[in-house]
Amino acid sequence: MAAPLIVRSKEDMAADLQEVTVLLHDFTFKNPADLLASLTKGKGSAAAQGMNMQGMDMSGAGNMNMPGMDMSGGSSPSTQPSQTPTGSMSGSMQMDLNDVDYDAYLANDRTLEDPQIVQIERNGRVRLRLINGATSTAFTLNLGELSGELIAVDGNPVKPIKGNRFGVSMGQRLDVLIDLPGSGAFPILAQREGDFAQTGIILASPGANITKIASTGSQKGGILDLTLEATLRALQPLTPRTVDVTHKVALTGSMEPYVWSINGLTWANHRPLMVSEGQRVVLEMTNQTMMAHPMHLHGHHFQVIGINGKPMNGAVRDTVLVPPMAAVTVAFDAGNPGRWPLHCHNLLHMATGMMTEIVYDRYA
Repeated sequence: MAAPLIVRSKEDMAADLQEVTVLLHDFTFKNPADLLASLTKGKGSAAAQGMNMQGMDMSGAGNMNMPGMDMSGGSSPSTQPSQTPTGSMSGSMQMDLNDVDYDAYLANDRTLEDPQIVQIERNGRVRLRLINGATSTAFTLNLGELSGELIAVDGNPVKPIKGNRFGVSMGQRLDVLIDLPGSGAFPILAQREGDFAQTGIILASPGANITKIASTGSQKGGILDLTLEATLRALQPLTPRTVDVTHKVALTGSMEPYVWSINGLTWANHRPLMVSEGQRVVLEMTNQTMMAHPMHLHGHHFQVIGINGKPMNGAVRDTVLVPPMAAVTVAFDAGNPGRWPLHCHNLLHMATGMMTEIVYDRYA
């Protein structure tokens, strides 16, 4: 089960615009346990990997579910049909995409065979709140003939970026302002990464002619990289200060055998990343695999401060994509004592072991 939870500021409440929330999902008729077993040859279930969550605080920056279950959350990197240097992929290497071919891809629980039609005002303004709650599918948001301004990621404001295509990985959220040009019907689509499949909704003014849209696009969706991430700038960045502790986080594992891990260790034998309350903490995440991993930290927001070794003053968020053979560095202030999961938001990767925890020393 999943549902959006929207927290509005006073400015949001006073704004003269229409809010439209879109929750993306991937859907299968198969039993999720059977789906996971088909990937792991029956050896990589959550139980086999010892995923006992006892004593861990699962509230805060996101929800945690078991394999195959939907999670709300979502937003991120721009997508282009081919990798760029910010993705750190060499021409001789082939990345892996899409662990599972799902039966359907949903926007607010509907496909484009019967899409949600959202009534809008002529010449109106829309704040689109897009949430990628899919288990293991990344999408490209495609505004079609419309243009928008990306104003927030993962609920945190950024300096506006204009465009009509934005990538959103699992667990990420995008807020996009759209000025509508007169009347008409305007599809808002989300296309599966590296594939023809797409889903979406339709914004329509009164009396607009609405035509049917196919569930497959005319060309494959782009592959998410760090092009957009490298341009994002937080409106409320972390206060500059000395770093107290740095943890190196290697993202490890493979498609065959289908086991994913952190620093070579699955959840069953993980080593917690220790912090003390009040510390400025840096996580240096390096992807040593050929699949992208959207990394999500519970209970905190972090700021992206480096991409592939290049310092930056990036977005504040709670889920960041780390593409194959790329490195992303983030920083956060340890101000929420407890035991907090750090995991890949591809839930099939998490289920087979790609999870550890941030542990405050007094909870060790």
